[in-house]
Amino acid sequence: MLKNAMKQWAEEAVNGERLVCEKEKWACMRFLKDLEREGSKEFPFIFDEDKAMRFLEWMSLFKHTKGKLAGKNIDPAPIQIFNWSNIYGWIHIETGLRRFRKFYYQVARKNAKSQDVSCCLSYEISAFGESSSEAYIGATKRDQANIVFKEIKAQLQGSEVRNKFKITRSLIEHERSNSYIMALSRDSGKTADGFNPQVGAMDEYHAHPTDEILEVIQSGQGARSQPLIVIITTAGFNLNSPCYATEYEYVSKLLDPNSPVENDTYYAMVCELDKGDDIKDERNWIKANPILASYDEGMKFLRDRLKEAIDKPDTMTKFLTKNMNIWVNAPENKYMDMEKWKLCEVPDDELEGKPCFIGVDLSKRLDLTAVTSIFVLGEGKYAVRSKGFMPEEMLQQRMNTDRVNYSLWVDEGWITTTLGEVIDYDFVIDYIESLRSKYSIQEVCYDPYNATQWAQSMEKLGYLMIEVRQGVLTLNEPTKHFRECVYEQKIHHDGNKALTWCLGNAVTKADAQDNIMLDKKKSTDRIDMAAAGIFAFTRAMYSDNIGYDLNEEISKGAFSF
Repeated sequence: MLKNAMKQWAEEAVNGERLVCEKEKWACMRFLKDLEREGSKEFPFIFDEDKAMRFLEWMSLFKHTKGKLAGKNIDPAPIQIFNWSNIYGWIHIETGLRRFRKFYYQVARKNAKSQDVSCCLSYEISAFGESSSEAYIGATKRDQANIVFKEIKAQLQGSEVRNKFKITRSLIEHERSNSYIMALSRDSGKTADGFNPQVGAMDEYHAHPTDEILEVIQSGQGARSQPLIVIITTAGFNLNSPCYATEYEYVSKLLDPNSPVENDTYYAMVCELDKGDDIKDERNWIKANPILASYDEGMKFLRDRLKEAIDKPDTMTKFLTKNMNIWVNAPENKYMDMEKWKLCEVPDDELEGKPCFIGVDLSKRLDLTAVTSIFVLGEGKYAVRSKGFMPEEMLQQRMNTDRVNYSLWVDEGWITTTLGEVIDYDFVIDYIESLRSKYSIQEVCYDPYNATQWAQSMEKLGYLMIEVRQGVLTLNEPTKHFRECVYEQKIHHDGNKALTWCLGNAVTKADAQDNIMLDKKKSTDRIDMAAAGIFAFTRAMYSDNIGYDLNEEISKGAFSF
């Protein structure tokens, strides 16, 4: 029986009889837990073997299109059987509708990802039984979207069911059910706006700079009774991407048995090397390569890739991300290790009465303006708070050009919009005034470029204004020391997503003496909120020597004449 075979396979992972990564073990534990409570009042789902087998039989109709097995019928590997049986086997006990509406699968390259998605999409528009089914392949570039599209075409054209489909250059149709498959990509101009997707597949989601295509497809599924989103990807090196920052972070919590996060409609499987695993130990490779590392040719391929990565260190990041499925934060001259920044989230510091230094990066009037505050907590520790400002009427344009969901950050309070098409700097002044009513503001540090009139207005309000000259001689020490404090967890932040995005975008430039500063020109996305933080830190890091009260020091006996 299929269910018993899946149960045994999961138990082997949980009991250590089969070497798997931690997250795959958690996924197996989740499955075993679901079997124990199957059909109960608190868990109204049952496993239908016939529905699961129906999809596996569909897969077996097709032939491998590449590699040493090309031309032979697909015999689903154990990981494929487990994943897709979960997707199609679990149904609601009363409605019979599918349980899982979203599927996240992260696995290393050359482990049949395109094959999986292709079988899924052709099944959804035909044998699954939904009429007028619309299936979309979402990718950032047309070439990437066409990889899966061409795989589906090749599978169908080499199968016994080819006559049931009409295949054109841009569309695969199942005429009997009035259903079709289409490739979407940002650069092609095709979007799913106005469509009614039954299923959307995000191929190599790590390469998506925003969740734009995913959100368009998801938002169009409201009228469907049992829609499906499939996200299949390898790891990448952009920790600000929605794949890592949203989906990977979420499924890590969803799978963790010690996490309170639960979602009975979201299925996840992550096959990766664990932290601390030796990439040179071939026994570990099966964790990220459940198919590729199961046969001799696949192991040879991985050995060759490892040797190349060792011989040519510039290729090591690709080996780690693509072949070991490890997320790596490694763009050239990247300023911050975002994993270490994440460890610094401490949102409940007591800030009242603490010295506060404010950094301001006034943008051009059409862009993002930033106010970042550094609170001195004592004992070498600091707290960071930040606010961005953007013209309301430019918000959508900036979302399109920057490929960032600023409107979400507005809703969450990280960014404030100002009326009109240009930044109203009075909003910035009002915000700083609101901070002064609550906190002990010492100085306001700013880039003097294009800020003369604004700084004069602030001085009239009684603020001590400090010009921060832009150059490595001024910014080297605070830029380096701020990073050191983060790595030592002496910086605390409140999880501000906009600030985290800016910091993740930041790269540095250096002079011949290795003095550094943040480089706006080479940063591919905005860094304004991070830059404002460095401005504030130029003074906050010396706070023990700034602005002491001489009379107070004399009264304490600290001075004598």
